This record gives sequence, C-alpha cells and structure tokens, in this order.
Amino acid sequence: MAETCDILSNAMKLGDNISITKASGKVEPFSGEKLTSSLRRSNASNQTVQAILEHIGTELKDGMSTRDIYQHAFSLLKRYEHRAAIRYKLRRALMELGPGGHPFERLVGEILKSQGFEVEIGKIIPGECVSHEVDVLARKGEKHIIVEAKFHNEQGIKTDVKVSLYVHARFRDIEKRHERLEHHEGKIDEAWLITNTKFTADAIKYGKCANIRMIGWNYPEDGNLQDLIEDSKLHPITCLSTISTADKQKFLNSGVVLCREILNEDGSLSPILKVDEGKVREIMEEVNLVCTPR
Repeated sequence: MAETCDILSNAMKLGDNISITKASGKVEPFSGEKLTSSLRRSNASNQTVQAILEHIGTELKDGMSTRDIYQHAFSLLKRYEHRAAIRYKLRRALMELGPGGHPFERLVGEILKSQGFEVEIGKIIPGECVSHEVDVLARKGEKHIIVEAKFHNEQGIKTDVKVSLYVHARFRDIEKRHERLEHHEGKIDEAWLITNTKFTADAIKYGKCANIRMIGWNYPEDGNLQDLIEDSKLHPITCLSTISTADKQKFLNSGVVLCREILNEDGSLSPILKVDEGKVREIMEEVNLVCTPR
C-alpha cells in the first residue's frame, strides 16, 4: 500500500507545466495520475509502473501527443511485462477492428456464447411499426435479448444518449408487436447496449431509467467490456504486436476476429499468413500468451 501511495505521489509531480494534445485536438495539462491509472489497469507491477513513469518523465515535451505517450508507454510495458502490455493495448486494439462494425459484432457474439447464450448476428426481427436488423440476438433458455453493438474507431468519441434512446425505441417497437400476438414465443426480454468506448453521463442515466443493460469501456465497474474479454480470453487479433497491420486486415477480411481463431485444430498457425518459421514461433508465443489463462 505504501509503495502504491509513493507511485501516485510521484505521478502527481510528473510533467509539471507540460501541455499535451489529445486525439480530439484539445490541449490540456499532462496528468501523471491518468497515465498511472491506465498502467495499473493493465495489471502491471508497481515496479514496472514506476520504471515507466520515470522513463517517460525524462522525455515529456510541451505539445506532445497522447498517442506518442501511449506508444512509448506500450513499448516499455511490452519489454517489461508482455501480458500487461496486451491488456494495456486492448482499447486501441478494439478500435482497430474497423472501419466497419461487423468484426466488433462478431466479438460481442462470441463473448455472449462464452456465457452460455445461443447467438445470431444481423437477425431481422419484425416490430409493431417496422422490422429491425439487430446486431446480435441471443438466447439462453427462455430468455431472449437483443444487443446493439455500437462500434467507434476513433479516439475521443463517446457513446451518447441518442444511442440509448435508439436502442430503447427499437426494443419497445419489437415488444409492442409481441404484446399484440396471442402466442409470445420468442418474446424479447431485454435490450443491451455494448460499446467499445465510454458512455456519456446522460447515456448511462437514460439506460438505467429504461432498464437497458449497458456495457462499455470501464462501465460498469465490474463486468465491463475489458473484464468480459479478459475473463473469456476472447482477445481480438488486433491485440497482437507480432503481426503487421496489413496481415491483421487480411484476417479480418477473411472473417477471423479472435486470436484463438488463427490457430488450426492441430495448434499450428493459419496458412493465411505467409511467414518464415522464426516469425511463426514469435507469433505463436504471443497468441499462446493471450489465449492462456493466468
């Protein structure tokens, strides 16, 4: 505990009078506390967090971008604790699933499967007024849920109240049709909203009021998106640092979204990649690190 307090105390002194540029273009004072918090969420050790803070502290410059700081922290974290680096990269890795949202829908579907749901992607469900193509329809026993998988591929964007309103309106339209039918087979019981970004305060407030289950980045405190991915070991291939961006796109274009999917049934690497044996071993080591429970 004392060591943690020392780290936070040092972080508060880091980068005094240094301004940084966020992805949105907004300029704000550098916060060593925010950097410390993000590193600690990766489950890095106190020693590693302290070492990274000290290293970055010597290279901070006025006007430096948050992206440059992140890249520097990630490269250091990968050197010290590779598994923590994978967790640290997860938020950006999710954004790299774009530009379209289908890979994210697949990821959400796989997470729900890991929780015992049967899943359909892109299901058309008739409502009272119009039909709706829902991102994910999930069933477990008698329980049916519809899921809006809201994907953003740019830093600084939050999922706002308009999305919560949209999800609720679709749910009510589908629900009204079921209320009119004599047989309620297939009745939708719940609406969920899962996003790879943070929610605005109003989005959360409306979601609570409308009984929408909201899952996003760092929300709720327990059972948020990164928790679900970590617990199920369903990391996207974009988490990998041993595969080029072009090769990741090859996988995504062929429908491969998860790290575990690039392994064949015999445990060998998918032939989609044309790489030499040395590179194969490097990739396999990282994939096994990602997919193996702690």
